[in-house]
Amino acid sequence: MAGHGSPEITVDAQGMTVVVIAGSWHDVITNGMIAGAQRVLDAAGATHSLVRVPGAFELPLAAAAILESGADAVVALGVIIRGGTPHFEFVANAATDGLTRVALDYGKPVGFGVLTLDDEQQGLDRAGLPGSREDKGAEAATAALAMATFVRDTAAANA
Repeated sequence: MAGHGSPEITVDAQGMTVVVIAGSWHDVITNGMIAGAQRVLDAAGATHSLVRVPGAFELPLAAAAILESGADAVVALGVIIRGGTPHFEFVANAATDGLTRVALDYGKPVGFGVLTLDDEQQGLDRAGLPGSREDKGAEAATAALAMATFVRDTAAANA
């Protein structure tokens, strides 16, 4: 994980199925986050795939459908850049609240990689691209894997 003070988390995700769901807006930023998430999932040994949706607003429904189909976790990636209208707040709140609800309803992790930005440069700084200070896609995937391991181990301990 990239930010100052971030924990070092390593997970063995052999046998886990994870789906990366990514919005289609702001391709350079989103594609950087996808690459970071995929790198973490590969290193952990998870089976993974990628699904693209129109935007961040659509992430919760896609996450619910994917978890319903049996995936162990999803990594939700999106980019929302503030504009001159309240649209930013509506979409950011809907994506955040919706993804939280999906995780709680299904009892499975949703790695949260939805960037809420004031401008494009902030996204480029967080996208895991060459020269970026952070890799939010990798962080979201790491969090999803850590929680999937927790859920799996908790279920096994209580079986």
